[in-house]
Amino acid sequence: MPRDRVTIQHVAKRAKVSLGTASRVLNGNKSVSPEIRTRVERAIMDLDYRPNAVAQSMRRGNSRAVGLMLREFTLPVLASFVRAVQNVLRGAEYSLILAGSEDQRQRELELLAALSSRRIDGLILTTSSEADEDLLRSREALQVPVVLLDRSVPASVDALLIDHRAGIRQAVSYLLNLDHRRIALLTGSENVRPAAERVLGYRDAFEEAGMKPAPDLIRTESFTAEFGYKETLTLLGRQAPPTALIAGGIAMLPGVLRAVRQKGLRVPEDVSIIGTCDSDLAELGTPPISVLRWDYAVLGRAAAELLLDRLQGDRHRPPHRIEVEAELVIRGSCAPPPDVSRRRRGGQERTTRKLRSGVSA
Repeated sequence: MPRDRVTIQHVAKRAKVSLGTASRVLNGNKSVSPEIRTRVERAIMDLDYRPNAVAQSMRRGNSRAVGLMLREFTLPVLASFVRAVQNVLRGAEYSLILAGSEDQRQRELELLAALSSRRIDGLILTTSSEADEDLLRSREALQVPVVLLDRSVPASVDALLIDHRAGIRQAVSYLLNLDHRRIALLTGSENVRPAAERVLGYRDAFEEAGMKPAPDLIRTESFTAEFGYKETLTLLGRQAPPTALIAGGIAMLPGVLRAVRQKGLRVPEDVSIIGTCDSDLAELGTPPISVLRWDYAVLGRAAAELLLDRLQGDRHRPPHRIEVEAELVIRGSCAPPPDVSRRRRGGQERTTRKLRSGVSA
C-alpha cells in the first residue's frame, strides 16, 4: 500500500489492537504496556506509517515546531545563526521550519500565512519593515510567542538587538581621527532598526567631533550587494568623492569592493573601507577589511533559548530585550585620505632633505 494511504486504522489492525490503543502509542501515552507498545511500533515500521502532523498538532494543541523567517540563508553568518537555533531546539525536541523572505513584503505576508496553517508553536524572525501595519497584524494573528532578530517593533515581544549605533559611532570616529571628512554610509531602509541606528551613530560621531556630515553621503535603501555596488559607483564618480565608505549591511561588502575595483581605485591608498559583520572575504582579502562584528552563533542560541523560555515557562512575563555589542576590528583597509597622505609624505621628504643638507655641511 502506498505510504500516503496508510492510516492509523491500518496500524491498529496490523498490531491487533484497538484504534485508541494505537493512538495512545503514537501520542507517547505511558499507560500502554511495553509489549503492546512494541507491537504497535513494529506495525508502524512495517507499514512505513507517517502520521499527519497537522492532525496531531490539533489533537495535542501544539505542533512541536518553530518557524524561523530570515531574509536569506546563503550568507555563512546567517547559516551559523540557523544552525545554532536548530541545535538548541533539537535538544528540546522541537523541529525547525525555515522560511526565506528575500526582504520582500508580499513574500513575508505569504510566508506568515503559510506558517499559520502549519500551526507553529513559536516564531523567530526578522522583517523588511517595522512600520508596515499589515505585517504587524499578520504576525499578531499567529498568536504564538515571537522573538525578533534585530528589530524592536512591537515592544511587547522578546528581541535580540545589535548595538549598531555605538558600533557605527566608533567606526566613524576612527575614520575622523584618520582625517577623513567625506565618509559615506551605505545601509538599508530606515524603516528597520539596524539602518536607523546606524544613521544615528554616524551623526553622533560627527557631532561629538564638532562637525557636520554631508547629508548626501548617507545612502539608505537596501542591505544588498547590488545596492552597495550601485551607490559606490555613483559616489566614487563624483567630482568630490568620499574618501571612506562604510558598508552597513552584512551582504553589502562584495558589491562595494567590486565597484572600487571597477573604478581602478586601491584600498586603502585611494579609499578606506569598513564592512559590517565578519566574513571570509573581509578576513582573507587583500588587504583584509576592517569590520564591525558580532557572533551570530551566540545570537542564534540566545534566540532559541528566549523562545523556549516563553514556550516552557511564563508566557505572560514582561518582554526581554538582549543587546549585543558590535566590535570594531581594525585591519588593513583604512588609512588617512589621499591628500593627507601626500602632505605627510611631502613633509617627511622635506625634513629628510634638511637633515641631509645639515649632515653634508
